[in-house]
Amino acid sequence: MKKLIIPAVAVFLSLGGAAVAQTATVTVPGEVRTYVLEQKTPSVTFEGDLAVGTMLPDTVEIHTIPDQPDYSYVVVNDKRVLVNPKTRAVVEIVE
Repeated sequence: MKKLIIPAVAVFLSLGGAAVAQTATVTVPGEVRTYVLEQKTPSVTFEGDLAVGTMLPDTVEIHTIPDQPDYSYVVVNDKRVLVNPKTRAVVEIVE
């Protein structure tokens, strides 16, 4: 019986670590926020909840940020939003 319990505990602990890794926060460089706040980009309408992790559909045009390949942005429902250009996931809502 002990042989079965030890591997089960190991699996449980490894899954717990994976869940913690997924909740890590992203530190966005200040110059990225400044650039996004300075842009005169029209807002687009998005139906649904807008939060960190929300995947934006292909119909929402995201804009590149010069010299920042890891970030893009879009103004959604009058909110400036940083987006991961590879996944289209919302990284941060800039306030």
